[in-house]
Amino acid sequence: MKITTLKVDVPTEILLALRENENQLISYMKKYTALNLFKNQKLSIGQSAQLAEMTEEDFIYFLGENKISIFQYLDENLLRDEIKNA
Repeated sequence: MKITTLKVDVPTEILLALRENENQLISYMKKYTALNLFKNQKLSIGQSAQLAEMTEEDFIYFLGENKISIFQYLDENLLRDEIKNA
């Protein structure tokens, strides 16, 4: 797997205010970026878990902690059809 490194400038005051070190903030940013990209249907669970550097199981748990369902039905009729066919 090829890795791309991104550079993000963060004011030192932000790290001090959060009382976190660089690695903690990087981890936080990766997790919540992955969560947001999954929520907005930009990445799959697997891709999001990879970005967050978590297992899929841990990422699904993380989604649950943040009240985000892994079942995203935008069309109520599609959901009804799925339930009927179950």
